[in-house]
Amino acid sequence: MTAEDVQKFAEGSPEERAELVSVLVRAGCATGRRKKHVDSGAVGLWLRGVHLLIRTLGFGRVLRLLSLAAPGYARADLPSAQELGRLKRAVQTHSRSNWFVNGDCKSEAVTAFLLLRRSGLKAVLHVGVREHPFALHAWTASGGVCIPDADPRGHAFTPVLSIDCGGQ
Repeated sequence: MTAEDVQKFAEGSPEERAELVSVLVRAGCATGRRKKHVDSGAVGLWLRGVHLLIRTLGFGRVLRLLSLAAPGYARADLPSAQELGRLKRAVQTHSRSNWFVNGDCKSEAVTAFLLLRRSGLKAVLHVGVREHPFALHAWTASGGVCIPDADPRGHAFTPVLSIDCGGQ
């Protein structure tokens, strides 16, 4: 890849990015298939890294950085329910067992969003609000599964911000 191709990938439209990815797949530099399993160790590293970024930069800035870390193209195939279930269990297990993260919904949602988008899967990150008592909650939705749950403890949250397609 030339510097021109890298710039085209970073600043180009989703169609131009998809074209470059297709060229890389044909050249053997990238794989055309996504992993069918979730690497539990990688989930823990991503979760801790995302949580550290949120604590140091702030949630708003991390949301703006999603366009750099989460690609804007998506594959046509849908994730299986088993695959999404494994990812959900891995994210929640690492989140609750780690004293540093300690079940933070923002970290769980951003981590799930990044891992799904980096696998080329469609995902939408939601931030919602509840009025009585006032609370905010974040979750990622993909294939009908929410990571973490969209309505923890039975409380309904109204989405006020939704991010899809590489942080847009």
